[in-house]
Amino acid sequence: MIKPTIGFKGLLSLPLLVLGIMVTGVIFALVIQVSPSELWQALKSEETLFALRFSLTASAGAMSLAVPLGIGAGYFLSRRDFFGKRLLDALLDLPLVMPPLIAGVGLLFLFGRGLLGEPLARMGLELVFTPWGAVVAQAFIATPIIMRNAKAAFESVNPGYQETAMVLGLAPWRVFFRVNLPLAGRSVFAGVILAWARTMGEFGATLMVAGATRMHTESLPVAVYLNLASGELGIAVSCALVLLLVCFGVLVCLRFLKPEKGGMKRSGLWPGSV
Repeated sequence: MIKPTIGFKGLLSLPLLVLGIMVTGVIFALVIQVSPSELWQALKSEETLFALRFSLTASAGAMSLAVPLGIGAGYFLSRRDFFGKRLLDALLDLPLVMPPLIAGVGLLFLFGRGLLGEPLARMGLELVFTPWGAVVAQAFIATPIIMRNAKAAFESVNPGYQETAMVLGLAPWRVFFRVNLPLAGRSVFAGVILAWARTMGEFGATLMVAGATRMHTESLPVAVYLNLASGELGIAVSCALVLLLVCFGVLVCLRFLKPEKGGMKRSGLWPGSV
């Protein structure tokens, strides 16, 4: 193999340098907006703590819906062939590329005074402009991420293990829990973590469905939006930095969960493979 020249190596390092400057520049620009004392006071403020609690609670509720739906759908798509599978697969991926604001508008019409809103209201369940709306909106965004990761993870498992287990008399549900899920577990768990981080930072769909009411449906992204609009830079920056720390922590966790070389192949949504 011909080694690249020093000049070409330097040219290749330019994109890395530009990206590094951009990322560190964004973080630095946020940090210098307020003094350390102002930032500390903002982090301890009632509004920031409420936004953090709301984000954690709403994302936990969303994941309780998204995890079984995403893993179940991903497993089914990885193990079954049927007419229209490719079309359905593309349709289920739509929330991944759909602008969150458009997803929120659709959910608003679906669960508002429309198709499902009135029947649910008669049952005493209000979703629009309530914390439950944030849960539904975030679950809608997170489920396809988990499904796509789970599908790729299950497809990477040698089907011979499943066939052997079934020959030995294991029921299909036992094959799933005792064979396929343990073998694909690391990649599936990575998808769950990635989806959780996405729900923590979700803004557009949550804003449309749950609204932006202070101390009621105020998640961390909504708190950033509201406080920037009102000129409260301290709280806005503190909430933004909390979100950045969450994202960085997730990326670090995913690096440790990354499959080793020669093991299970990475899924298409694995950050280390992008």
